[in-house]
Amino acid sequence: MSSNSHPSSDPRVRVAVDVGGTFTDVVLLRGAEKHTLKVLTTPTAPEQAVLGGVEEVLQQAGASWADVDLLILGTTLATNALIERKGAPTALLTTHGFRDLVEIGLEDRFAQYDVFLDKPAPLVPRHWRHGVVERVDAAGRVITPLDEAQVFVLAKQLLADCIESVAVCFLHGYANPAHERRVRELLREHAPGLWVSLASDVCPEIREYERLSTISANAYVQPQVAGYLRRLQEGATARGLRAEPFLMTSGGAITTLQAGIDEPVRLVESGPAGGAVLARQVAEQIGATRALSFDMGGTTAKICFIDDYQPQISRSFEFGRVHRHLKGSGLPIRIPVIEMVEIGAGGGSIARVNHLGVVQVGPDSAGSSPGPAAYGLGGELPTVTDAHAALGTIDPARFAVGKVRLDPQRARDALLQGLAAQTGLDVESAAQAVVEIVTENMANAARVHASELGKVAEESTLIAFGGAAPLHAALLARKLGVARLVIPNSAGVGSALGFLWAPVAYQTVRSLAQRLDRIDNAAVDKLLGELTATADDVVLRAAPGAALVRHRQAFMRYAGQGHEIPVELPEGPFDAAASQALHQRFEDRYAALYGRSLPHIAAEAVSWSVAVEAGGRAAPEPDEVVADTGRAEPSGTRRLYDADAGRWTEVPVYERTALGAGRWIEGPALVVEDETTTHVIAGFEARATRLGALVLNDTTVGPQDRAELVEAEAA
Repeated sequence: MSSNSHPSSDPRVRVAVDVGGTFTDVVLLRGAEKHTLKVLTTPTAPEQAVLGGVEEVLQQAGASWADVDLLILGTTLATNALIERKGAPTALLTTHGFRDLVEIGLEDRFAQYDVFLDKPAPLVPRHWRHGVVERVDAAGRVITPLDEAQVFVLAKQLLADCIESVAVCFLHGYANPAHERRVRELLREHAPGLWVSLASDVCPEIREYERLSTISANAYVQPQVAGYLRRLQEGATARGLRAEPFLMTSGGAITTLQAGIDEPVRLVESGPAGGAVLARQVAEQIGATRALSFDMGGTTAKICFIDDYQPQISRSFEFGRVHRHLKGSGLPIRIPVIEMVEIGAGGGSIARVNHLGVVQVGPDSAGSSPGPAAYGLGGELPTVTDAHAALGTIDPARFAVGKVRLDPQRARDALLQGLAAQTGLDVESAAQAVVEIVTENMANAARVHASELGKVAEESTLIAFGGAAPLHAALLARKLGVARLVIPNSAGVGSALGFLWAPVAYQTVRSLAQRLDRIDNAAVDKLLGELTATADDVVLRAAPGAALVRHRQAFMRYAGQGHEIPVELPEGPFDAAASQALHQRFEDRYAALYGRSLPHIAAEAVSWSVAVEAGGRAAPEPDEVVADTGRAEPSGTRRLYDADAGRWTEVPVYERTALGAGRWIEGPALVVEDETTTHVIAGFEARATRLGALVLNDTTVGPQDRAELVEAEAA
């Protein structure tokens, strides 16, 4: 499918690919020309769908692999391997006496009064966790030398156990990585086929449990991710690709292929991060200073708050939560990541009747194989996609750009056997129940996420994208009390499109505890120099010759406290004047956050960070809803089930590409395009912007409510 976006001054051929659990999305931009495509993901060999999808979109554009100037990839491969526990056989080498720390965790209970509480199992089972004789103190001084003979014996044991990947994490290895690096040398000498990940490289920070969990995750997915990336590069190069592909990271930045192979844990949230970058771009275009990003694909839904055109950023997140809405019920990963909540709610989410006789949707998904029942590929369980096929909200012939032709009768049969027969509902009511429940699941996740961050969803503009999001966006907005929502251009491949707007950037962090009243300025300055050199090297490999923008922070607290706050570092060398300025900045920042400072208590910096970005990000072209130019003309009608009236009705259908700026649509109606369908429910009015975005306003919200929303955004 080809379409035109607003004019671009970049004449290069740029291609972005987002590998999802169900679909692989491909976007090609060349100046003002845009081509998009969706193909089914090939789970056992993801590179096949990527190579095939890029090949097809290049044919649409009349281009070849040799014409591609930039190829950016995002993937859920690492995410799925972690959540589904399908990574490589992995061993953990840690300091003697500490191998059970990954199970002990933080010694807390995420559900205080649940006597049947289940904690997430560590990625590395106990019989593959080994304690190595060595010890380094918090200052980096060697207390007990490394027992190299034991490592030699362990190398043989690892080979005998058919281990593929090894995580190495010693106590205080962030302060002195010598023992970890020596273990890597010994393993490469005596077991050269093993993948080896060092915590001092991937996560050189304090807090043993988080570091152990992070490096275990890195080692667990490394063979699979590295194999996929190398096969992909070989396949693309053989087809004529001139430049090395780049990767999207969880922090919303672009990095090199080798960085992804070395630290695949940084790719865990790469696809969702691209969606947040897209939402930031759209929010800035339309002037929405408070936005709520809503990305719903075939497998998961992702929700992210964006304030002042910046997504919320965190230094850690959890994966594989035992209880999806309970913080602390998952395993921690400590990397730069865009703060979002992700739940198992997508087009492929399976619906069933649980033991209480209640309809439940997700979190498990039918994926791309066998897929929903309507795909006709062997799936028999009813899914969200089947519900929409049965209700008439999606066109079977245009689903996923025509790559999959849906069979509504198969969908109805699955709903009848899987839900209706057990609940006493008719097929239409069962399908509507699936849509309502999955949307309420997403609304509940947004409410929980908002409360955790101290946000108010009602004050935000909802920006919806992904193949399934436009179908649910208006209903979700209604449930959250959001008055305005935006469906961007090419919403069905939104995350992939976001990759092309992401900056080339990299962040390094390392712990070095320093009390400010007796700080070693020279040691800090040396550390900052090393962090800057590392980040510069990664960024310049992806963007040779680029002007670099650096952002330095210290993570600080009062002595005796358990957690830190980020504080901006002064520019220039870190001398006595810089440490004094840092102290004052910490006091000011602490007072701004908590209403008071504690000047009688010593302040200390625990970790130091340098983030480097290539060049500055150009402001996007502003967009706006133009003056009313009259009601849009429908291209036809479609038979749709009206749940409120309890009957089938004909609703107008509008072609997205034919909508002129300022033309308005009154719900109920459907706005169709090859990648997705926007369901404009009753009570909403839709209008196209100057650049082709679709803005939906809830007409049931009174003028006073609208004025409050505008005032809140202006503030």
